[in-house]
Amino acid sequence: MARLALLSVSNKTGIVELARRLQEEFNFEFISSGGTAKVLKDAGLTVAKVADYTGSPEILGGRVKTLHPRIHGGILARRDNPQDVKDLEDNQIRPIDLVVVNLYPFEETIAKDGVTLPEAVEQIDIGGPAMLRASAKNFAHLTVLCNPAQYEEYLQELRQNKGEASLEFRQKAALKGFLHTSEYDQAISSYLSNQVSDNQQSPQQFSIAGQQVQSLRYGENPHQSAAWYQTGANPSGWSAATKLQGKALSYNNLVDLEAARRIITEFTDSPAAVVLKHTNPCGVATGNTLVEAYQKAFNADSMSAFGGIVALNQPIDAATATELTKTFLECVVAPGCEDDAKEIIAAKSKLRVLILPDLQSGAKETIKVIAGGFLMQSADDFLADASKLQIVTDKKPSQKEIEELLFAWKVCKHVKSNAIVVSNQLTTLGVGAGQMNRVGAVKIALEQAGDKAKGGFLASDGFFPFDDSVKTAAEAGITGIIQPGGSLRDQDSIKAANELGLTMVLTGNRHFLH
Repeated sequence: MARLALLSVSNKTGIVELARRLQEEFNFEFISSGGTAKVLKDAGLTVAKVADYTGSPEILGGRVKTLHPRIHGGILARRDNPQDVKDLEDNQIRPIDLVVVNLYPFEETIAKDGVTLPEAVEQIDIGGPAMLRASAKNFAHLTVLCNPAQYEEYLQELRQNKGEASLEFRQKAALKGFLHTSEYDQAISSYLSNQVSDNQQSPQQFSIAGQQVQSLRYGENPHQSAAWYQTGANPSGWSAATKLQGKALSYNNLVDLEAARRIITEFTDSPAAVVLKHTNPCGVATGNTLVEAYQKAFNADSMSAFGGIVALNQPIDAATATELTKTFLECVVAPGCEDDAKEIIAAKSKLRVLILPDLQSGAKETIKVIAGGFLMQSADDFLADASKLQIVTDKKPSQKEIEELLFAWKVCKHVKSNAIVVSNQLTTLGVGAGQMNRVGAVKIALEQAGDKAKGGFLASDGFFPFDDSVKTAAEAGITGIIQPGGSLRDQDSIKAANELGLTMVLTGNRHFLH
């Protein structure tokens, strides 16, 4: 007797070829929902419509098609259970050996501009997930496929096992089905959560799901396994980037690239470059041209730049490409790359070059895993407003000095706390990152800046608890300081700045980064 397959797919890629092979090689018969049935019939294949098989028409505009005992009985029946077999016989239900289902394009729909809530709701599949879950539950007796990428693998499985799929194969396919419905439900719940205004800053429930983009050679260290996952059905962020050349990305590459992306998004008004190492910037600068910005950023700490990550806020041109090839770099990311620049960069074949047109495509939340759970917070996208800076010293900064102070503040936001940044002429000169005390971070940044600190500017991601950092900065020749303020001893720091002839502005918000 011919075996029965239920084919009901939204994404019809490869379904005709799969059905043809199943019919010709393995004597399958088919039942299908309306749209899939039409595609198969148009291809010359024999298929029964679900409505004809069940004796129940599609109703409610197609909302109810496969929710019927003849469908779910054929899927869920345990063939080694006498009562289940008798129930099938009594109700004239054929057991189903294969279910091929994929779901309405909900995520693709909500990704469109201007989509309405009713439009999104209509793309919430009901029958598809029900069949997927039922089939996956009963993997001991049938196979479920939910992705066109599985079709050829399934055919090969049948060819190698005398027309049968092994239990191991069926169980792995079932797992993919459950993962698919889990991700689908997560997308729906996330979307609906965003539609509901309940005056809560954080949702009571938060879930995350992803599809593996790439198995990575290892994690932070060779003894750690790692993989890269994409959230959502549509590639976005780094999964949407184009790699022009170079070796496969590593775990550390991706972590550093994301840190570099976050910094470069701070600069939109003029050409800017970031050189980064181990998630901390070692050089950031703006310039009149992209190549000037890169040269300034690289020269800010050329020793640390070796083997670093570079992010640019404009397409790579020939002049910048030439400079990029003068030293060893791990990765470069930019919103584009000119053709002549591609030819120049090609000389460094191992250099990973990525094009990410939308550098602003960052996550709205940050998530950290802890034992037994995770922490979620909104992204630190607070932007400093020059008009809201509090000038607290007798000496007032000029407009040019305000620009310099804000540059240092933007960079300091992306340095691991305790963080200090020294800069001048819109270029970093010294970075004190991740220190256990703020005085230590100040000393590191100033020591790195050296004589260039004279006439420069200093940013601190947190307030100064004492006036010692202000005095140290003044001794090195710093002329202006930007910091959050908020210490019980703010007046001590302000007094020291006044006595030493510095300008000081307070932002009113801190930028701790852990």
